Amino acid sequence: MSVFPDGTAPVKAEYLISVDPLPVPDDDAAEGGQGSRSRNGRDTTEANDGGGRNNKKRSKEEKKARQGQNKNRRFAKVRDEQDICFKVAAGILCEFGADCKYNHDLQAYLAAKPPDLRLPTVDRLLDAGVEDAADSQPTLCPIFEEFGECKYGFKCRYLSAHIQKSSSENGGTESLSLVVDEEKKARAAISAKEVNYIGGETQKLLRTKKYPFPVTDAYLLELQEADKREQEIEKERKRVKEEETEKAEAGDDTVVVAEPEQSLDSAAKVQERTAMDVTSAPQADLDTPDVPMRFSEKNRLDWKGKTYLAPLTTVGNLPFRRLCISYGVDITCGEMGLSTSFLSGSKEEWSLVRRHPSERTFGVQIAGNKPNTLVPTAEVLARECGSQGGIDFVDVNCGCPIDLVFKTGSGSALLDAPGKLGKALIGMNKALGSIPVTLKLRTGVKDGRNTAEKLMTRAVGGGGESGWGVGCITLHGRTRQQRYTKLADWEYIRQCVDAVRAREADEDLPPIPIFGNGDCFSSHDYHSAVERYHVDGVMVGRGALIKPWIFTEIKERREWDISSRERLEGIRKLAEFGLSHFGSDTSGINTTRRYLCEALSFQYRYVPIGLLEVLPAKINDRAPRFRGRDELENLLASPNSADWVKLSEMFLGPAPEAFVFVPKHKSNAYESQG
Repeated sequence: MSVFPDGTAPVKAEYLISVDPLPVPDDDAAEGGQGSRSRNGRDTTEANDGGGRNNKKRSKEEKKARQGQNKNRRFAKVRDEQDICFKVAAGILCEFGADCKYNHDLQAYLAAKPPDLRLPTVDRLLDAGVEDAADSQPTLCPIFEEFGECKYGFKCRYLSAHIQKSSSENGGTESLSLVVDEEKKARAAISAKEVNYIGGETQKLLRTKKYPFPVTDAYLLELQEADKREQEIEKERKRVKEEETEKAEAGDDTVVVAEPEQSLDSAAKVQERTAMDVTSAPQADLDTPDVPMRFSEKNRLDWKGKTYLAPLTTVGNLPFRRLCISYGVDITCGEMGLSTSFLSGSKEEWSLVRRHPSERTFGVQIAGNKPNTLVPTAEVLARECGSQGGIDFVDVNCGCPIDLVFKTGSGSALLDAPGKLGKALIGMNKALGSIPVTLKLRTGVKDGRNTAEKLMTRAVGGGGESGWGVGCITLHGRTRQQRYTKLADWEYIRQCVDAVRAREADEDLPPIPIFGNGDCFSSHDYHSAVERYHVDGVMVGRGALIKPWIFTEIKERREWDISSRERLEGIRKLAEFGLSHFGSDTSGINTTRRYLCEALSFQYRYVPIGLLEVLPAKINDRAPRFRGRDELENLLASPNSADWVKLSEMFLGPAPEAFVFVPKHKSNAYESQG
């Protein structure tokens, strides 16, 4: 067995080039470099986080926090050189006619349009090569194949798959028409159509602050009244204390200090303020037709033994979740969305709640810092998406460590604000009706000051004295301060699980699923955690980014020595799912390319287990310099972002001159050399 530095993956001697480990991607830093998402793949960051000349000089701590990440990533939208009106492209009449500001000359557009692309199969690609495979592969449009029609029409880069040409009777210019497969279209309406689309009218109401929130308004009024009563109680306490002090100073030892007036019922009022019963109906509910949902009537989450893909910013989009579903994951959750952005009607934020029919159990994760934003977000989600059956649960993020979120009081900052968190969860339960509220949290904010156990034991139960009404809890075994510098503390996870189970047993509460999270990278890791640490399952995050097929390993209880050909098939699937979601026009193809490269910026870190001397592999082991078992395996292991773009070109055609890819981790960014 070779001798490796500590923390280095033990690669077999025949594949080893050097024991010196490759540079380690800084997941902590990259996690802090998030921006807002949009269809065209543009990331935006706060103005004070940029590299402009007017920024004040940064401290050493700020500079250190920025190390390891590429700041101010910009992904410009790539369009056709000559664009065309979208309605004309779709083969329908534009109501603006000659007054339309977009081009209506279809023949000129098609003459200038680049040649159609091909999406070759992996077998054809590897057997014939990229260029020959493209030439010999028949044109298939992924959107047309799935939906029976392509809404991008003549703008589609796979146009020949769904166009019909017919010559005119007088020998003039041939006529072009778009093909529709009615049978596929009918099937797709049931099995392939994404849900949770929010209409423009709803977004306008949110932007103009005219959207109605009857449940939220009633609940916030309850909180205000409870605060007012508490202030009265506190005022009465001070009065009594002052009287006691005055009489003591007067030397009257026989005075019996009066209790506050019984009508205030202080103990009951304090209890009402700090732990409102989730089953009680607010007065304003009289204005609504809905009967308040009792906690016992909420949907129960039977998740024991199921696999759960963590909500992952940027990479964890709908196409990636579909890929993980193809590998066997049971529960998926959308990327974290900010409650304030949902309430402002942000199109980008609302795109995060999109759900594919293949997602059997799907939730939305939101981050906020107080009931005033979290409760109305829950209410609008329930009304706009819950009625469609588009959401199975809403998760509250109490674990996000990045400064941009933490400094607003959201994410892991809520770990130190149990009062606000409890009120928000109780209000969300009211607003969501039968949809359960779940919670994802870290062990604490600072090292050595774990707070998760107290929060978890308060979170279970049906509201009021019984708890906050949470339907599932996921605990990441790290503090915010620790981030990824150490291994997850699974012993503390077990301690928290046991404490919750003890409370459930003592108070005869229905058990809720509890998931652990941290460092799961193999079937062995998953099943060992379930057996040793008493969790109902493990939420998988980084492990799925590096090897999405981990869910197949978990289901089949094996370590899969996946071949390079099989890995390339997964990349092709991701490209196909991306085209289906982002679009098959020029803009959609290069958005797909961008997110494909984002995924590859994690997958290259996988060291094939057939090359290892010791199993199972560990997620934090650094890869030494090694050679794969074939050239494709070498390409898949390349840390060079130009090679990730090369892999994308196998399925999405050549990258345009305007395409630029800047990975989150510090690395050599790709810029097309046109």
